[in-house]
Amino acid sequence: MSGTNAASGAAPCRFAHYFVICGIDTETGLEPDELAALYQWLEADRQGKDPDTAATGENFEQSPLKRTFKSKVLAHYPENVEWNPFDQDAVNMLCMPKGLSFRTQADSREPQFHSFLITREDGSRTYGFVHTFYEEVTSPQICSAMQTLYQMYQAENPSSASPSSSSSSSMDSLASSLDEADSPSSSSCRSAACGGYDASRDTLFVSKALCLITPMPFMHACRRFLSQVHRAVTAASPPPLPLESYVHNILYEVPLPPPGRSLKFHGVYEPIVCQRPGPGELPLADFPLGQTFTLLGVENLVHLFNCTLLEMQILLYSQDYQRLMTVAEGITTLLFPFQWQHVYVPILPASLLHFLDAPVPYLMGLQSKEGTDRSKLELPQEANLCFVDIDNHCIELPEDFPQFPNKPELIQELSEVLLRYGISPVGGAPPTSVPTSTTTPGSVSTRHPGLKSQQALRELEDDGRNGNLGGEQLAVLELLQGNATLERLQALAKRTGVRVEALRGVGGEGEAQGGRTAVEEEELRNAKLNVQLREVFASRFTMMFADYEAFVIHSAPDLESWLTNREQMHNFDKASFLSDQPEPYLPFLSHFIETQMFATFIDNKIMSQWEEKEPLLRVFDGRIDKARLYNVRAPSLRSSNYQRCTILKESAQAIEQRLLKIDHTAIHPHLLDMKIGQGKYEQGFFPKLQSDVLSVGPTNNNRWSNRTATAQRRKDRHRQQTEHLTLDNDLKEKYMQEARILGKNLRQPKLSDLSPAVIAQTNWKFVEGLLKECRMKTKRMLVEKMGREAVELGHGEANITGLEENTLIASLCDLLERIWSHGLQVKQGKSALWSHLLHYQAREEKLEQQQAESPVSSGPERRKSESSIGMPSLRASVIQDMRHIQSMGEIKTDVGRARAWIRLSLEKKLLSQHLKRLLSRQALTKKLYKRYAFLRCEEEKEQFLFHLLSLNTVDYFCFTSVFTTIMIPYRAVIIPIKKLSNAMTTSNPWVCVSGELGDSGVRQITKNVLEMTFDSAFRPHTHIDAMFKCQNLGKLTTVQLGHDNSGLLAKWLVDCVMVRNEITGHTYKFPCGRWLGKGVDDGSLERVLIGELALPNADEDSGRGCRTPDMQHSPGQTRRVSITSMGGRGYKPTSAQIQEAIGEAVNSICKHFHKPEKERGSLTILLCGEVGLVGALEQFFHNGFKSARLFQKTVFVWDFVEKAVAYMESADQMGDMQETAPLGLTCVSLCHYVSAINSSPRNIGKDGKFQLLVCLGARDRLLIQWLPLLVECPVIQRMYEESALLRDRTTVNDLIAVLQTLHDFPITLEASLVKGIDL
Repeated sequence: MSGTNAASGAAPCRFAHYFVICGIDTETGLEPDELAALYQWLEADRQGKDPDTAATGENFEQSPLKRTFKSKVLAHYPENVEWNPFDQDAVNMLCMPKGLSFRTQADSREPQFHSFLITREDGSRTYGFVHTFYEEVTSPQICSAMQTLYQMYQAENPSSASPSSSSSSSMDSLASSLDEADSPSSSSCRSAACGGYDASRDTLFVSKALCLITPMPFMHACRRFLSQVHRAVTAASPPPLPLESYVHNILYEVPLPPPGRSLKFHGVYEPIVCQRPGPGELPLADFPLGQTFTLLGVENLVHLFNCTLLEMQILLYSQDYQRLMTVAEGITTLLFPFQWQHVYVPILPASLLHFLDAPVPYLMGLQSKEGTDRSKLELPQEANLCFVDIDNHCIELPEDFPQFPNKPELIQELSEVLLRYGISPVGGAPPTSVPTSTTTPGSVSTRHPGLKSQQALRELEDDGRNGNLGGEQLAVLELLQGNATLERLQALAKRTGVRVEALRGVGGEGEAQGGRTAVEEEELRNAKLNVQLREVFASRFTMMFADYEAFVIHSAPDLESWLTNREQMHNFDKASFLSDQPEPYLPFLSHFIETQMFATFIDNKIMSQWEEKEPLLRVFDGRIDKARLYNVRAPSLRSSNYQRCTILKESAQAIEQRLLKIDHTAIHPHLLDMKIGQGKYEQGFFPKLQSDVLSVGPTNNNRWSNRTATAQRRKDRHRQQTEHLTLDNDLKEKYMQEARILGKNLRQPKLSDLSPAVIAQTNWKFVEGLLKECRMKTKRMLVEKMGREAVELGHGEANITGLEENTLIASLCDLLERIWSHGLQVKQGKSALWSHLLHYQAREEKLEQQQAESPVSSGPERRKSESSIGMPSLRASVIQDMRHIQSMGEIKTDVGRARAWIRLSLEKKLLSQHLKRLLSRQALTKKLYKRYAFLRCEEEKEQFLFHLLSLNTVDYFCFTSVFTTIMIPYRAVIIPIKKLSNAMTTSNPWVCVSGELGDSGVRQITKNVLEMTFDSAFRPHTHIDAMFKCQNLGKLTTVQLGHDNSGLLAKWLVDCVMVRNEITGHTYKFPCGRWLGKGVDDGSLERVLIGELALPNADEDSGRGCRTPDMQHSPGQTRRVSITSMGGRGYKPTSAQIQEAIGEAVNSICKHFHKPEKERGSLTILLCGEVGLVGALEQFFHNGFKSARLFQKTVFVWDFVEKAVAYMESADQMGDMQETAPLGLTCVSLCHYVSAINSSPRNIGKDGKFQLLVCLGARDRLLIQWLPLLVECPVIQRMYEESALLRDRTTVNDLIAVLQTLHDFPITLEASLVKGIDL
């Protein structure tokens, strides 16, 4: 690396890169803030006004003391640093986010401190620390310009120029909300004493900022250094050395502390100590986490942490810039080992407010103006927004997201850590904003162990729920306790800027224990608290992802091929990982492993095969290895029990030891070789520094620069070698940029150029990113659902879990909300999509009304085709689906309604069609959206709808399975067999429909619902059509159909029953093909029918554009005809086929129980369905059965069971059997079950009774005991031929062995099967 001097070669190891001074440029004078003008332009554009007529920064409605003026970077040293180029616009904007602010002697002029960060395009960060103070304006031109502006303001607003106007002049300043809240007495004094600004009477002050730009966030050290520099300027006597010596020292002679070491360097008055964590410790985080917890409270902070992990949009809101930065940095440091991958702007300048329109996850901080009401803050999108109002200690959460695992236990552990440091876990009682004078920061109550502080802490906790007494107020409260004289003294002290400390004099930095100052004591305490709070979170991740490496898929041979095919590759076996987790963790983990931060973490893991490990990953992997040494835990023994962090004490000790025993001391500040007499000391004014001595580092090759230069050369050599070995760096960077999905290249808006053209380009990037995200999401949903690609990649059967499906659908809902929020003209309600739908609904209903009023008749209704016999087709209508959602009282919010509508459309396979219909009303879209919005980019919109159309190839039940308590109308159609004239019945029919979530109860069908339809040859067919409403039944499984056997035509031959969910349109077919009536078939008056989802017919499905190809479906269910009922005619399976069918049926039941509970589906179908266990055993019992008798009625298998039981019950046989006790008990159980089935009030017929016996035997594990009894019974010889399977001992033993496997599973029977059986 070429450099102008030895020090620049070592600059990556320098503590600070730049020292910057920002303020007013007296030569150019007062200029309105251009950024404020741009903000007004954007604001006018957003509100639909003509932006060009918006003000150009001059705002005569505001007092000039409240306006913002352009600030400039007055000087920065050195001129440039090669690896961290100086971005003047960004630094100026972030040093003074609101431009210059003016005060008079009557206003509060407390110095303020805040920090900022700049994220570069490669994701690396630079930190800035800013000390803002007020300096007297000496330029007569500036004073007269301000006087002129004030006179113009008075002329424009004669009423406002009252004496009270200047009291609010400080409201819009940089002062924190606490300073404002602290000084009611002083503001009333000001308003009484003074008017606005009068050059002859008032002294004018203007803000100036001193800033240090550093590669690492040493917040405390920088704060103390800047505070001491400012103190040197304001002190009565000049500092020991010229200021250049101290600035030169921190820029060139103070190194970064090496990892795991501490460093002492010297400020103007006192030494400053900082420390850096070692290689195995959590990375550096110097922002006080205790303050973040105090501001928000533990519970709110855990909610915010959860939202950040799930990559929601997060907006922090506070009057105080430092609070925004503290909370933003605090929450991102807790993410270890993961890193926030999206837009990250902790302080969003007013000119960048349009970034809140970004349809991507973001973490931004917005400065609130004094007195601004949250309800007046218009945000482009709130469906997925977590809004954090820091000053009011509250948080608004998005709807419906999974909770972080073990949340109560985590909150408990964090609260205990906070209480050990005397901080209330309730939050809402923040310590006062720490002033930059030498008084001790932090809340008073925590610094005095003993009764007084404990009482103060208790008061603070009680008060935290409703008020907010900060540390200073609490100290005052303790000191005063109602003493009037002291109160007057307190008011006076406040005006003169003196702090009152409880039980302590105003002695500045008193010595604390061990010879350390109180400030150092406080810093040590903060550092220990920081690390302990972070360790609690880190240990959660170490526990949850202890086995993550086992599921990382290393599929590429080298880095180049991996980078090229990054998007097509599966990098992590999500299904297997989730199947290995404890049940309570699944809702959170299934969402989290879909995030960009998790994907990047896995990418880094894969790349660590070929490259040096990313630092966070190295620390995390080290911790997992260490945990394994101490706790060899088998993955199968996963437990959801909360395990506390065990290294809190040692982590705090490591920091304490480093701060107590200083490892390195930097060179002391010294006189420089500079011209004497320049930069003369003048109290209260920051001098002009000599740039020639500050633009270059020391020329002497000291040890430190030598060492780092050698290290740098070694590093350069290594880099050149690896470049030859791997691939061209530019190409790799290109791949890496592409590999990181949307948001990565937009992590920090470019602050330097904010022309409308750049804003348009940014929006275009968003449009491209949204389309790409849509493509990725739909592809992921299809792959997961079909599992085919996953199988090809060698993952075995990758069936999607219901939980994972739900996660993907929720993430699709979120994407649609973000697309609909992009480029909105005017926001209405929290859900942009639902708002658009409501506009559409209003227009369509108006059109419908006009058509209804016009006399033109609508065309004739289309006749129902034979394929949809009995079922009138459902019209696909956006409005109809909206009305269904609107009628659901369970959903209370617009965001909820939008999500329900998306789920319903997806389940109906109409999502793409509905959205196309919605967007076809172009006039409406133009009215609602700006030109650059995604929904107005024609080509991208078409591609987006096409991606959504691909989701029609798979079946979703995402509406039915989520809204389980809603009332749903069902239509049941009973279709008799057409060929026989005796197809109808005079008796009173009834149905009871059952599903996975419950049953409808018995529904009597009135006789006047007979309907007649015609087939294609115009032959009439009658059927019974009934509508009923009941609570959501879920996927339908069975229908009980019966009648009361009354009237002349009491016999009834039913072909099938069709049942349709009238909201989702899902139709189920329940084949029957049997008689219901006494003296016909098996004498059954009711039957339990097993159903399956029917394919939509062609005309009904035409609108959907895309449906599952037929071969994708399991073969349609043919009508199950009992061999007995047809007198043994028709198809007779061979012995081998029967045995295979039993094996298949038992296998299916075993597979059913090996699936996760929520994805099992219906066991009833596996027992009683077409290829179920009952059917297979029926064929087994039917093999060789003598059923057809000449001139006699048909004999059924149930007749054989009854005769066998009768034989067993005969007294002498029972006597014989009791000799062998177990056999006797089995015999008793069989007789008991058969008798219970026979004495049931239900008329289920002989085949129904046999079905019931098999189901009960399987449930109670008795089948294998009953089989030998039936085989041994002499009745078998009369009723079965010699060749029957039941008379072959070997085959029966094989059958018993197969059925034995069912004993491992808890078989539960649907209520519809066992109704009326008393056992």
